Amino acid sequence: MVMVHLTKLLSSSCSHFLPSSSLVLRLTLIILLVSCKTIKGLVKLPADVSVPAVFVFGDSVVDTGNNNNRTTSFARSNFPPYGRDFQGGIPTGRFSNGKVPSDLIVEELGIKELLPAYLKPNLQSSDLITGVCFASGGSGYDPLTSILESSMPLTGQVDLLKEYIGKLKGLVGEDRAKFILANSLFIVVAGSSDISNTYRTRSLLYDLPAYTDLLVNSASNFLTEINELGARRIAVFSAPPIGCLPFQRTVGGGLEKRCAERPNNLAQLFNTKLSKELDSLNRNFPNSRNVFINVYDPLLDIITNHQKYGYKVGDTGCCGTGRIEVAILCNRFDSSCPNVQDYVFWDSFHPTESVYKRLISPILQKYLDQFK
Repeated sequence: MVMVHLTKLLSSSCSHFLPSSSLVLRLTLIILLVSCKTIKGLVKLPADVSVPAVFVFGDSVVDTGNNNNRTTSFARSNFPPYGRDFQGGIPTGRFSNGKVPSDLIVEELGIKELLPAYLKPNLQSSDLITGVCFASGGSGYDPLTSILESSMPLTGQVDLLKEYIGKLKGLVGEDRAKFILANSLFIVVAGSSDISNTYRTRSLLYDLPAYTDLLVNSASNFLTEINELGARRIAVFSAPPIGCLPFQRTVGGGLEKRCAERPNNLAQLFNTKLSKELDSLNRNFPNSRNVFINVYDPLLDIITNHQKYGYKVGDTGCCGTGRIEVAILCNRFDSSCPNVQDYVFWDSFHPTESVYKRLISPILQKYLDQFK
């Protein structure tokens, strides 16, 4: 009877929920279902490294739809023209014209094609096994950031991780759950909203050194907590060159719309302190690898030398005027450029899928060895 049921499961789509008759049967079926979704990876992993799942935390750069039902939040993108180059042209809550780094990382690693939002309705059990996205557009290391944006703070994302771990143990058992957590890749992408938006409010009380200390202390507390929950491979992305985003050029770049100096200075100071803090965390957690991922320099190179990479426009986005439109300001009433491949940025804040692709593969190749 078990074999008959298994045959029916495998002959149908790979997206059914699993039966709960026994842990062994459920685990066997989950492995089979996960193998149905596994794709051929593009990045060659080191010989002694395997990555069973990916978990992503942070802001709109990596959010894959967790903000869709946060109707009071400015930071939403589940409407056109977002997603115009995504599968079927469907807006899913990803802040780009297509895939975002969360998706590209799991695709490059050969885990699956897309990383679903943890709060996605009808999330499948097989997706839980291979990783989910907890990120929320508009969040940051500064607790004030998520309040201003009505987004989910990092503390709330940790709460979701705790809930997830309970579900994972129920699906595969405690030992396998610990293995998955210890060997998976945890991605943290935050700080952009803090530097771009919140610091304008905080600057009345904090100078640049004091504010970067606040951000680094908050980041350290967050990273300590996920280390304590079982994460062992944590990739912490640097802040990007915030001052070169189209929105920052508009509000702080003068008449020539140059890269705004103060946000870039703030990002660079934060990155220096964050990198040192990760060294300290690695001493406190000797079995973990908390790795600083430099995205500031490669993205700045693409923006500054965009023509070298085949882009025609590096200072404005594809949506609307490209200078202020982002999130709910980039909507169905705005025109968008006819050829997004000409642009570095999709809206005034987020790069295009094409740029993300240029960044992610080299980053994985460069840093994967550090997670041994």
